[in-house]
Amino acid sequence: MATVATKYEHIAIGDEGVPVILGANMKVTELIAETVAYGWSPEELHFQHPHLSMGQIHSALAYYWDHADSVDQDLEKRLHQAEQLRQVHADSSVAARLKSRGLL
Repeated sequence: MATVATKYEHIAIGDEGVPVILGANMKVTELIAETVAYGWSPEELHFQHPHLSMGQIHSALAYYWDHADSVDQDLEKRLHQAEQLRQVHADSSVAARLKSRGLL
């Protein structure tokens, strides 16, 4: 994966123009989604992702606050894509089996 450095020590821009956390298999958007969804603090993020250093977490949060509009747009796009996939696969045989067992 080719990356472009940023002024944030632990953040680079990946192939698709998406900010990623260097040394981790994680996009900034993924970390921000957890922060928004669960209200997690940097310490809780570290507890949930012990492979991330506090420096990586704080760099991702700083990147977000300086680029909130573009990260929020990326998050919205990903949520929309997930919803489309849910609708396409809602009637799959796996979904039907799970529904018949009361698991979905």
